Amino acid sequence: MTAFDFSPLFRTAIGFDRLTDALEAARRLDTEGWPPYDIELTGEDQYRISLAVPGYRPEDLEIEVKDNRLRVAGRRREEQEGRKYLYKGIGEQAFERVFQLADYVKVTGAEVKDGLLHIELVREVPESMKPRRIEIRTATGKEGKLIEGEADRVDTEEAEAEQKSEAAA
Repeated sequence: MTAFDFSPLFRTAIGFDRLTDALEAARRLDTEGWPPYDIELTGEDQYRISLAVPGYRPEDLEIEVKDNRLRVAGRRREEQEGRKYLYKGIGEQAFERVFQLADYVKVTGAEVKDGLLHIELVREVPESMKPRRIEIRTATGKEGKLIEGEADRVDTEEAEAEQKSEAAA
């Protein structure tokens, strides 16, 4: 078996390999994971989404709700001219996060504090959609008793008397 050495053919690409790798890495950069966020339960049917947005001012952020989708976007304004960085590690990329909201969840407010964007949510289920208790009637048409809670003991005399009266009827 003959082995061919192709390395001389790749010499013209020296320097471009790294450029190609850097471009490919930038393309694969996952900005969907940024900014990080938390979702917390703050009360019964009350929630808060907190996004880490260091350096973003309220005017740099946009919150929109449409079709049960909460969209949060950020775009930092251009920095003042004349600033020269020796190292720039604080991210300034534009971002967009979309959260799918459950039915009847409404955004009630938002604020930026200490580099975090807090979005307050509340779930308001209409009365017609809330669960309700249905009374069960007996076959004789008499209303049955609603039974709630737990019984500690059974009063057998009262139960026997009730059975006798039902049997007589």
